[in-house]
Amino acid sequence: MAAPACQGPTERREEPDLTRFAKLAVAAAVATFALIAIGGLVRATDSGLGCPDWPLCFGDWLPPADLHAWIEHSHRLTAAVFVGPLVGALGLITVFTRRRRDPPLLAAAVVAGVLVIVQSLLGAAVVLQGLAAELVTAHLAMALTVFAAVIFIAERATHGPMPAAHARAGMTRLLGVTALAIVAQMLLGSWVTGQHAGLAYADFPLMNGSMLPAVIGDQQAVHLAHRLMSLVVAGLVVWGALSVRRSTDVRLPRTLALWMVVLVVVQIALGGLNVVSRLSALFVVPHLAVGAALWGASVWLWLSSRRLRPSEIARRVPRHVPGRSDTVRAYVALTKPRIIELLLVTTVPTMVLAERGIPSIWLMASVVIGGTLAAGGANAINMYVDRDIDDLMRRTRHRPLPRHAVHPRGALRFGIGLSVVAFAFLAITVNVLSALLAMSATAFYIFVYTMWLKRTTPQNIVIGGAAGCVPVLVAWAAVTGEVGLPALVLFAVVFYWTPPHFWALALRYRGDYAAANVPMLPVVRGEVETARQIVLYTIALIAVSLLLLPAAGMGWVYLVAAVVLGALFLAQALRLRADAADGRAAIILFRYSITYLTLLFAAVAVDALLHMPLA
Repeated sequence: MAAPACQGPTERREEPDLTRFAKLAVAAAVATFALIAIGGLVRATDSGLGCPDWPLCFGDWLPPADLHAWIEHSHRLTAAVFVGPLVGALGLITVFTRRRRDPPLLAAAVVAGVLVIVQSLLGAAVVLQGLAAELVTAHLAMALTVFAAVIFIAERATHGPMPAAHARAGMTRLLGVTALAIVAQMLLGSWVTGQHAGLAYADFPLMNGSMLPAVIGDQQAVHLAHRLMSLVVAGLVVWGALSVRRSTDVRLPRTLALWMVVLVVVQIALGGLNVVSRLSALFVVPHLAVGAALWGASVWLWLSSRRLRPSEIARRVPRHVPGRSDTVRAYVALTKPRIIELLLVTTVPTMVLAERGIPSIWLMASVVIGGTLAAGGANAINMYVDRDIDDLMRRTRHRPLPRHAVHPRGALRFGIGLSVVAFAFLAITVNVLSALLAMSATAFYIFVYTMWLKRTTPQNIVIGGAAGCVPVLVAWAAVTGEVGLPALVLFAVVFYWTPPHFWALALRYRGDYAAANVPMLPVVRGEVETARQIVLYTIALIAVSLLLLPAAGMGWVYLVAAVVLGALFLAQALRLRADAADGRAAIILFRYSITYLTLLFAAVAVDALLHMPLA
């Protein structure tokens, strides 16, 4: 007989109705959140000393007709009228009713009540000590702890005690680490404010015009740490969301995980607007409020993950569970590492040409990492869309989706996640133009080539190949902040190189494309016409490659390389045309085309270094 827990995949856990006690805890959580947001308004408007004494305001219970005094007084009023009484009521009800038999609930209620008192005393100390940064940060830490405690109380009052074992302890640990990283980031942000380091770098996403400035003082170090920590938090949030959505169908944790991704993106955007607006309260206050909401959601998600029953995890796991290393290799394979290597071959030489020297190592590393993430995300989504035809082709049957090494939805989420991270990473570490160019390539590759052209026209690779040309534009924009004429010529070089490169492979696997009903040129026009087109595009490629001489002022090194490499390319293309049915000749041309592009761009870099201006 089957166990009752192992029901169909459409099962949904019914959420119990909130008790009055749980509703009281929710109200306390809302009031604490409002208190934190108003505290942000106090800091953003420099109203921390609007009432320079405590608990009175200029010696009276009501503040004078002064905006700063009333802003500060509203913070105190919220704590005294709402947060204190609500949290106190939770503690009293827990202590003097049967709820005291639940030790974790009792501990949380007592801790919350004690911390509210400590919070009030810290607020007094903040005012009396003239807004000392240490006390302000501790004051925020107490508020965030109370916020987490009342969320814990509300969750436990609704669902009862936690189960003895976790359905997936590893995921719970990841979500716990994410929550700790979020609160650490918030406290670091408070320290940035306390040290008056919010504008230590007055530009965003760069810092004094570069990714990493040469000189870093105390204020700059705090500001830099806050920015870098935001990347860590974003990565953990996305990782946790993917883990949750891959592991369970239960609605609450999946919804919370999705909202956390949205909140962390908004939080980073608001952080940039803080700098751009010169710390305008219009952005500073939402920045803190969204951070508090992210912290609350992370605590709630962590608690929800601990309640997942084994059946809610096991039904989503296949009978054969691959090892961790197998899973990692499968996800890496989704990114098509060999194609990424080919794209990156064009990136660094383009940066060297744009700089007319060696660019910053940090900048090159950022462009390479961001480009890798962007290309990997696009390739993973491409595999998701093409999983049906990949299963029909001998060349692609070994890919992760046809062999069921990765769930299709997991591949799609992985690709989208990489693309989002790539955009954020490039925007923060390089510049927004490079990030937008990289994302335009991803969108073009997925929507124009993969979902439209590939299955409808033999010109698919001609037009769709433009996506693979964009890395040179990203690289040029990373160095110069714009797209110059030499970058457009390099774009054209890769554009005209792509058809002969890919059609040579398509000739070798013509039968595969025919079986999958993909209208590649060899399938639609035949081998002879494809070989003729390869020759024509090769001639165009050689001509375009020589345009870089006047466009970028290249020297003799590049001239010799372009002529010799182009002549060899044309010779291989003519050899293929002489016997278009020769699969071996097609593969030789395909392999040489990779060598051609690598050596041509290497010549670009060498020539640029030989002609770099003297200091």
